[in-house]
Amino acid sequence: MEITVWPPGHLQWLGKRVRCALGRGGVRADKREGDGATPAGSFPLRRVMYRADRLAAPETALPVRALGHDDGWCDDPEHPAYNRPIMTPFAARHERLWRDDALYDVVVELGFNDDPVEVGRGSAIFLHRARPGYGPTEGCVALALEDLLALLGDCDGDTTLTVRLTAPAGRN
Repeated sequence: MEITVWPPGHLQWLGKRVRCALGRGGVRADKREGDGATPAGSFPLRRVMYRADRLAAPETALPVRALGHDDGWCDDPEHPAYNRPIMTPFAARHERLWRDDALYDVVVELGFNDDPVEVGRGSAIFLHRARPGYGPTEGCVALALEDLLALLGDCDGDTTLTVRLTAPAGRN
């Protein structure tokens, strides 16, 4: 299955179309660490992580695991674990996946800049829950929780997320 995303914030799969939030830096083909852009391209969905203290495991054919208090993601281009999951505490710059807000109650790891990792190209690009009002992300794609759960229910091991630089003809 293919999921298609295009600016200013639309996501479509299997004939369904929902609102989404994209990076504060827009959509870019030349994504770089820290630019706040959502990368353009096609990316496999690697796995789903969720907060078991807040939600039941999402129903999906993708690999699923519960997040732990010490889960994180390295976003330090100078560290060998760059753009990889890590355990906290962690000395290099990183993002905690166990958050006080609800944004990562369900988080999908996208196969962006991971095979192989290119230093400085960007890290921690996820599909996750949107902020109220669909405020911009740091480069991720974010959906309402109910839309994210519905999407995951339709995913399989071959699902890809394609982010376009512009809307398809006739779509805004």
